Amino acid sequence: MTPTSVHENLARVRDRIAAAAHKSNRRPEEVTLIAVTKTHPPQAIRAAFAAGLRHFGENRVQEWEGKYASVQDLSATWHLIGHLQSNKAARAAKVFHSIDSIDDLALAQRLDRASSDLASDARLRVLLEVRLAPEATKSGIGPAELPALAEQIVRLPRLDLAGLMCIPPFLDDPEEVRPHFRRLRELRDSLATQLGRPLPVLSMGMSHDFEAAIEEGASEVRIGTAIFGACPLK
Repeated sequence: MTPTSVHENLARVRDRIAAAAHKSNRRPEEVTLIAVTKTHPPQAIRAAFAAGLRHFGENRVQEWEGKYASVQDLSATWHLIGHLQSNKAARAAKVFHSIDSIDDLALAQRLDRASSDLASDARLRVLLEVRLAPEATKSGIGPAELPALAEQIVRLPRLDLAGLMCIPPFLDDPEEVRPHFRRLRELRDSLATQLGRPLPVLSMGMSHDFEAAIEEGASEVRIGTAIFGACPLK
């Protein structure tokens, strides 16, 4: 994957985002593109940054720690989009601007304490990951438990609950995934009413289904393969 190919792929993805946004009477600027860089080297991040990307997502704390020193000079926003183990919460709070996969109060409390130890006064943005299908291999909190968890997290002083995230089942036809995206939007709207505060972020949609996600209200899409190609084999 060369800088030229990253730039060309990114242009195609942006065109698709714009088309999906216009189809749903939205502005493309309402959708934040998060480049998923798991397993890709720092050079790929720099190529994407040079092409205009400013948000990047990683799946694992340890992998990101190995890359961070090579790209920390970039004025970018770093997202943890994979499952976070509680024992890595303090490390994650140091190297990510946003933890997009919270599904447990104990984990949120650890992040809150870890953020209190940092020099910055900024609150750590978090999203709640919702499990919308009964897949044993997927993380996330069930819809029934979501309101209670959200009520507890908004009380944590160093965390900023911004919205919801989901990873629906991988289905060949994006139209079959659409109901999951619609369900997450409905859960977000209901939760915002319950909490009496805006929850502007809906992080949903990946390379194979992000157009449907945008049409259903996604404010952030997480795209890796369509920009960088398949993940390198280790």
